Amino acid sequence: MSTLNVLAFDYGASSGRAMLGGFDGGRLSLREAHRFPNDPVMLGDAFHWDVLRLFHEMKRGIIKGVRECGDSIKGIGIDTWGVDFGLLDASGALLGNPFHYRDARSDGMMGRASEMVPLREIYMTTGIQFLKFNTVFQLLSMTESRSPTLEKARTLLFMPDLLEYFLTGEKKCEMTVASTSQMHDPVAGGWARGMLGRLGIRDDILLEPIPSGTIGSGISKALQGELMCGGIPVISVASHDTGSAVVSVPAKPSSSCAYLSSGTWSLLGTELESPIINDESYARNFTNEGGFGGRIRFLKNIMGLWIYQECKRVWEKGGGTETFDELEDAAASSPAFGAAIDPDDDLFSAPGDMPGRIASYCRATSQRPPETKPETVRCVMESLALKYRHVLESLEALMGRRLDTIHIVGGGCRNVLLNAMTADATGRTVVAGPSEATSIGNLVAQLIALGEVGGLEQGRALIADSFKLDVYEPREPGVWDERYGWYKETILKG
Repeated sequence: MSTLNVLAFDYGASSGRAMLGGFDGGRLSLREAHRFPNDPVMLGDAFHWDVLRLFHEMKRGIIKGVRECGDSIKGIGIDTWGVDFGLLDASGALLGNPFHYRDARSDGMMGRASEMVPLREIYMTTGIQFLKFNTVFQLLSMTESRSPTLEKARTLLFMPDLLEYFLTGEKKCEMTVASTSQMHDPVAGGWARGMLGRLGIRDDILLEPIPSGTIGSGISKALQGELMCGGIPVISVASHDTGSAVVSVPAKPSSSCAYLSSGTWSLLGTELESPIINDESYARNFTNEGGFGGRIRFLKNIMGLWIYQECKRVWEKGGGTETFDELEDAAASSPAFGAAIDPDDDLFSAPGDMPGRIASYCRATSQRPPETKPETVRCVMESLALKYRHVLESLEALMGRRLDTIHIVGGGCRNVLLNAMTADATGRTVVAGPSEATSIGNLVAQLIALGEVGGLEQGRALIADSFKLDVYEPREPGVWDERYGWYKETILKG
């Protein structure tokens, strides 16, 4: 059987890639066609995505893919981060560069929303974890400031839908990314229009979500000449990147496991047939996001490797040349259990001097700050592993059962130090891989939509047979149990 190819575009918070995915009838393959940075732009006091540059890089990726594979490319899928969006006017033109979720405009909007609709009611309606940058709070900020951009808007498109619109001219709203907005009702289905009305947020700019796996229009005729291709169909995969990453979790249907999508953000959870929305999940701030095939991604967002990435960026500005591998090797040799932080403290949410913020946090919590780069890296890694245990305990309490295995997918699964610490801290078997989880999930979703793979179960079995997986077993659970007790009481305050 000849190899069928698709193009998977995966846009992360700091970089993007065009990956050529292949399927020969028995095994999957993945290779990079094009990789590029995703550098947000500060303009005045506003933080934006450079969306036209991102579309330009998409076109370059298509040209390279077509040059390599020709007409064997049968589909294109796009996934990105959640919550952010672009606004189109009545003619379909983009009204300005989309805002970055770390922009300050949504500061204070959660409190403002609570004055109009109690937060518990918002959660019981949407089942979504409260994060200050959720779409609902971004739109509330624009509403409160009487944004002329919002007044002119006729259509809202989330980031993957916006890039797909640029490519095809078709306006769509895919379910998994729509679910991250905290504006969708997962039980009733459709937008939570009553809640939006009470918040004063327009709902006429929202398109009804479509299921992941929907095959849409092909590349527009206006672009086919420039891209040297035909009308390759564009498939709405699980277009929220975590949704695609979860597709690639190589777990058997009957397994009792958690997944950890590890990257700039860490997302720890499990897959459910229906949402869990109750007072306990509200108190623990867990989220119910849409998944491929109508499933629910029940999870919690954790700050993740963002803190480490920002530390490295600051060190590089100061002349540092160490690679991630070199930093992690040095951290592995540093003394264990020095200082610790809560990765989700607001102090670490914005770009800036992350090593200095870690030191400030430690002084404020009566700890000796890390003094060297290896000590700082070890502090971050141990803190993440301990926070994973805390979230896993909450997840198991909400589900009423133990989860025996943690599947780590995404770029963070290459971090041997953190993987081993996660196994030690949680006392669970950790299975790490695949590393390009989001692109692989994007690939599998396309193959399912095209009828080449029979469904999610078959797709996950193909992933397990096609890509390398590494297993980590707990080594010193007793030592970590003692440290976790201290961490929970001292850092997380019980």
